[in-house]
Amino acid sequence: MLKGALAAAVTPLRDDRLDEDAFAPYAGFLVEGGLDGILALGTTGEGILLGLEERRRVVELYVEASGGRLQVAAHCGAQTTRDTVALATHAAEAGADAVAVIGPPYFQLDARALLAHFVAAAAACAPLPFYVYEFERASGYPVPLTVLESLRERAPNLAGLKVSDTPFDRLSAYLVEGLDVFVGPEALIAEGLGAGAVGAVSALASAFPEQIAAAVREPSAPTSAALGELRAGIERFPRHAALKCVLGARGVPVREDVRAPLRGLTDDERAELLGWLESS
Repeated sequence: MLKGALAAAVTPLRDDRLDEDAFAPYAGFLVEGGLDGILALGTTGEGILLGLEERRRVVELYVEASGGRLQVAAHCGAQTTRDTVALATHAAEAGADAVAVIGPPYFQLDARALLAHFVAAAAACAPLPFYVYEFERASGYPVPLTVLESLRERAPNLAGLKVSDTPFDRLSAYLVEGLDVFVGPEALIAEGLGAGAVGAVSALASAFPEQIAAAVREPSAPTSAALGELRAGIERFPRHAALKCVLGARGVPVREDVRAPLRGLTDDERAELLGWLESS
């Protein structure tokens, strides 16, 4: 079972291909930052933009690079159930510690279709812990609580959820007894942990691991508010490239490269970001 502070890890790229040499030093940076694990190939990891073979290879690289020092949860959500099942099966075979799946975007699935999708994905990785990734803005619709109730009956390995919804009343609806919930929005970490969440899966942790590790271990409203301000600062720029730029500035050999249609930083944006980082 997952625990504690996890990074929604970036995916190192070089010239639009996986930068395999960057995974080990990046994993070491996250370990040194005090994190408990990572979520690979989530929103921050550009997973939905990568091909199936690329996604399989990313999981393998992170499992190898972690060396047991980090829990590795693999986001296996894809547009089709067939691809989701294939990725979940591979993640279990590759040695991941857990699988997470978001509701497929574009088509707003009804409860029956969504339940069947999650049941198939959970079965594909069983008995590995399975987590629903709830993020209405990304998927286009929320996961109904009735789907979770039915999923608990049909998927014994359902362990919990990562919830990235805001504001807090939308996140708190998923704090279901018996399911481990990980908070996505950094500004809600203290409130979420106080209400029963067990940890956080944070995009900021991909480049600022120390801050998220501290916020999970000693949650407080001022710390979460400060993280909200930090997130707002990053969000002024193209987020994926900005986080990778911060990593480079911190000495991690991760390039700013992102998968199109995401875009990189302009020269002016990079200069502004680095200046803001230095003064923060």
